[in-house]
Amino acid sequence: MARAGGPYPAGPVRHPKPARLQIPAPGGFSVPAGTLYRGREGMWSWVAHRVTGVLIFFFLFVHVLDTALVRVSPEAYDKVVATYKTPIVAVLEYGLVAAILFHALNGLRVIAVDFWSKGPRFQKQMLWTVVGLWIVLMIGAIYPVLGHAARELFGS
Repeated sequence: MARAGGPYPAGPVRHPKPARLQIPAPGGFSVPAGTLYRGREGMWSWVAHRVTGVLIFFFLFVHVLDTALVRVSPEAYDKVVATYKTPIVAVLEYGLVAAILFHALNGLRVIAVDFWSKGPRFQKQMLWTVVGLWIVLMIGAIYPVLGHAARELFGS
């Protein structure tokens, strides 16, 4: 037999608020489960490695296409190559050097982490070594890569 008011209690039913899931992160931090980014330096190097790989792939794709123009029309090829001698393209070339250099250095780090027995233990130190070496080499690449663009813009 149903009690007075029917089978449902009077008034709204209040459910307790669910606890927000926390994911433990390195260094004793905890990150809310709903966030996109859950890692630290290693995750950023993973993202940068993928992005630089895709950028290098697209460069190679365009390079193969413009080189194929030689067979189709040498005049068209000469026009395309002439556009590559602008200062804007020199800055893009510097970006290409940056992408290739980071991708190569980080790839060596990934190989060391995967195949060296102590690699996982030293992966953070190796990452910062890669970043430091990348910065030093990129500073050294400024003049050889951007020197032509500087001479075009500011005169010799």
